[in-house]
Amino acid sequence: MNITHPFLDADGDKLREECGIFGVIGSPEAAAITALGLHALQHRGQEACGIVSWDGHEFFARRGLGHVAQVFADQTILNELPGHMASGHVRYSTTGGQGLRNVQPLHADLARGGFSIAHNGNISNAMHLKQELVDKGAIFQSTSDTEVIIHLIATSRYPTLLDRFVDALRMVEGAYSLICQTPKRMIACRDPLGIRPLVMGKIGEATVFASETVALDVVGAQFVREIEPGEIVEVRQDGRITSHRPFGNHPPRPCIFEHVYFSRPDSVSGGQSVYEVRRKIGIELAREAPVEADLVVPVPDSGVPAAIGYAQESGIPFGLGIIRSHYVGRTFIQPSDGARHADVKRKHNANRALVEGKRIVLIDDSIVRGTTSMKIVQMMRDAGAKEVHFRVASPPTNNSCFYGVDTPERHKLLAARMDLQEMTTFIVADSLAFVSIDGLYRAVGENGRNNACPQHCDACFTGDYPTKLTDLADRAAEADQLNLPVGKVA
Repeated sequence: MNITHPFLDADGDKLREECGIFGVIGSPEAAAITALGLHALQHRGQEACGIVSWDGHEFFARRGLGHVAQVFADQTILNELPGHMASGHVRYSTTGGQGLRNVQPLHADLARGGFSIAHNGNISNAMHLKQELVDKGAIFQSTSDTEVIIHLIATSRYPTLLDRFVDALRMVEGAYSLICQTPKRMIACRDPLGIRPLVMGKIGEATVFASETVALDVVGAQFVREIEPGEIVEVRQDGRITSHRPFGNHPPRPCIFEHVYFSRPDSVSGGQSVYEVRRKIGIELAREAPVEADLVVPVPDSGVPAAIGYAQESGIPFGLGIIRSHYVGRTFIQPSDGARHADVKRKHNANRALVEGKRIVLIDDSIVRGTTSMKIVQMMRDAGAKEVHFRVASPPTNNSCFYGVDTPERHKLLAARMDLQEMTTFIVADSLAFVSIDGLYRAVGENGRNNACPQHCDACFTGDYPTKLTDLADRAAEADQLNLPVGKVA
């Protein structure tokens, strides 16, 4: 979703989905439904949000920094977004993302009328395309790769807006789920590999699109189906729905980390309960990495389902040995080193009465830089745990994601620079184990990973990127040029 690299949490030690999208057409309460849907997707982006509506004559927009409940705090604000069609977006902040200019949905007046777009994902050749557009005279108002799509549509020579839209998408690489509005229709689509999610539902006669099924549940919509990889769905103002598949058929590669962490556990992804998949990951972990212990403790909240599965399979009792505060906001500027190091304790606190004197199995969804894992292990020891065994409900994260997840640069990932024993020493655990890649695939209903044709995008674990990474290659080439010896001709 963003050309520039986004912030992570205070320690840079948690993977974050960059955004969530929602849209509805055919309801007189379109903006209110969209605000409620965005609230259900708040976990996908907590820094800013926006809604754009269409009333049959013009577009109306409201964007702001903060949570949905803050930006769309009362009915008066929603009344400023009239119409039977609206789309919305929640996002995380970005480096270089100055104020509101990157907050979506983005809106522009094109030659054939207004156009708005909300984007989940990341265009991996956005900088390359942007440079070409700028060289031709394009003027950009944001640093968002989403704006590149708008310029490609505006400069396409095809006669109809839909043809221009398809022409633009043929030029982009990477991952995208899009919800777009024109004066006559709403358009929803996924990239040809279906890396980022998008589902469709119905609420009365209105059609709804969302990043996750939980948003449909919250607004009272009935789930219809997932938007297929490479599919473009048009919904006209009279309710007629048309499906297009202009990109051919490709083996789908939906992001497997949606099951591990990004989606809410009460969502359904790929036809499977996210909660149940996470519980099965815990079962796989218990089979692959058993240990003698007294208590299975999740790192809340994302580690809970996997910890339940681990406890059920191992027979070790489950207990809430860590209590999470739900009233701690994310803090990017810490007043001192001491305050920064206390950040984990503000979010999580050991349940001493439960863990003291016990051998603990800690279950978390992932390890990124390892700093938070190290602090949580130490928290358990400070609370009197006799042994701390760390189990991770995903394989080692040893590669960066370029498809809409804000992983750090590869050299900052713990698994990219240390082997298992070194990582165990770094986080000061008695033992450390990750679920295997095949174990993860078994948990999502496969027999294992098909190495010849992987069923999911798992590049953050395997380095097997399913698309070209043009911008990354361009940066590497520029770095090579800068590193040439003086006087040497390339």
